[in-house]
Amino acid sequence: MLTHRIDALLDGVIKPTRYTGGEMNVALKPFTSGMVRFAFAFPDVYEVAMSHLGMKILYDIINRQPYALCERVCCPWVDMIDAMRAADVPLFTLESHTPVRDFDIVGFTLQYEMSYTNVLEMLSLAGISLRGADRGSGDPIVVAGGPCAFNPEPLHAFMDAFVIGDGEEATLDVIRAVAASRQAGEGRADCLRRLARLPGVYVPAFYVPTYGPNGLLSGFAATDASAPAVVQKRLVANLDDAPFPDAFVVPYTEIIHDRIMLEVLRGCTKGCRFCQAGMLYRPVRERAVDTLLAQAERLVAATGYEEISLSSLSTGDYSCLPALAQALMARFAPQRVSISLPSLRVDSEVAQALAETQRVKKTSLTFAPEAGTQRLRDVINKGITEEQLIQSARDAFAGGWSAMKLYFMIGLPTEDLVDLDGIADLAAKVTAEYFRLPKARRAPGLRVTCSASVFVPKPFTPFQWVAQDTVAVIEEKQRYLRRALDGIKGVTFHWHEPTLSFLEACFARGDRRMADVLQRAWTLGCRYDGWGEHFRYGAWMQAFADCGVSPADAHRARGQDELLPWAFIDAGVTQAYLLREYRQALAGQITPDCRLGCQGCGLQRLGVCAP
Repeated sequence: MLTHRIDALLDGVIKPTRYTGGEMNVALKPFTSGMVRFAFAFPDVYEVAMSHLGMKILYDIINRQPYALCERVCCPWVDMIDAMRAADVPLFTLESHTPVRDFDIVGFTLQYEMSYTNVLEMLSLAGISLRGADRGSGDPIVVAGGPCAFNPEPLHAFMDAFVIGDGEEATLDVIRAVAASRQAGEGRADCLRRLARLPGVYVPAFYVPTYGPNGLLSGFAATDASAPAVVQKRLVANLDDAPFPDAFVVPYTEIIHDRIMLEVLRGCTKGCRFCQAGMLYRPVRERAVDTLLAQAERLVAATGYEEISLSSLSTGDYSCLPALAQALMARFAPQRVSISLPSLRVDSEVAQALAETQRVKKTSLTFAPEAGTQRLRDVINKGITEEQLIQSARDAFAGGWSAMKLYFMIGLPTEDLVDLDGIADLAAKVTAEYFRLPKARRAPGLRVTCSASVFVPKPFTPFQWVAQDTVAVIEEKQRYLRRALDGIKGVTFHWHEPTLSFLEACFARGDRRMADVLQRAWTLGCRYDGWGEHFRYGAWMQAFADCGVSPADAHRARGQDELLPWAFIDAGVTQAYLLREYRQALAGQITPDCRLGCQGCGLQRLGVCAP
């Protein structure tokens, strides 16, 4: 049996519990005739995969269906990959240790562009042909979803289909279509035609791009009657009606987010111009307090976790946050279950919620000013003032916190050295609020962490047209900021590897030509690119050269009339709105929160956004 061969490898790898399965609350369903078998594939290590709420939701939804089963498969760590290849052990699922290639559907979630080589690694380990064109009738249908699927073109050659948008309903549609095709005895091409007819599903084999003499994309056309000219994203209209797990799988090993996660809302109304998620997940949809309390009751009982995280893009924007925090603490404080707020805005309602949640356990607070000056915050439409941030720091330190994280970006459009000085100035003002307190009132161990990620222009944002700073420019800005922050007591500085952000941009805005680069880099040994110790920038540059593709294309600005590789996808927000926001950014003009009045982003035409 395959399980015995897997067990023989575990003594030689770190963290064998990544591969054993058998955790609490796993779904174990027998493989019966007629049942559609779905392998949920996460292209990163187990600890990251098991922290992903989307996998928990879809795992539960699929396994509730009497005609389907879902099992999990994560990318093995590098030691296990090498051991599996040496022993000729194929990629297997956690629940039953069944080879992934024996499933009807393999579904990848694409959360981060730098996981793409892991997708190829997993397909290869599974014994599934990398390219969809090389797969036969006995091979699984390979699909992908998640935020990166909104520009599917760099992975077009490796996926049979992409699900664009919310997955709760669309995933079941895909499963039913594959089941119907198998029952009808259809071939692979007809199965893909069924998928292409589903709303929100893109089948790349049925489209052909054309390029002009300047090398730019000049056309993109469907080649099959089943394929729509425009693929419109899927949307779950009511989160209270959407299924949510009654239990989470509880790992035997510690994972990144080892706690209950409650999704309080989906979407964001702030309109930050750099934020892809804020555009993709519109409109805002909230869960009712009673719904969230009921979910928390069931999950605490089923898992034994002692922490509940209120999850969303911006939990501080949940309209019932103080009431929810008070209700959760009243119910769970006696059980010593803590509540954490991982993503915060800065205002009085958040302060009220924090006062509730600190009663059991204090955790580090996180705020995201993003830019060091008000001018640049206006450019990116970040609705936070320096006064608000300082007041929030003052309230937090007075309330007994001593650890705080401040998130910034460098390389933002129109940024100059004054904006970098502003980051250091803001950090100094935050720490001054701690030392302004009488010593007896300070919580010990001041830790203010300033993290500066590198701006990457992303599709479906107002900045999808802008140039990205070169690696050399970013490195110089990082050195400048390190010097500016040096010596501020209690402050530590974390920064991102600029070559990694450069490569992220290559895939974020890339077209179909990036598929060859990706496959070549994988053959050169690239995998786990998002993990610094495994990132091989030199191998990537060789892959670009070998494929005759210029990596400098990632940096360049896009023309406002240029055909973008993702233009055939309707993400809800219109191109006209994004272009208007881009122009307002360059003029330093802010756009109000759409909860204060419709800003005309385009969602009203879909009938999902109130006027």
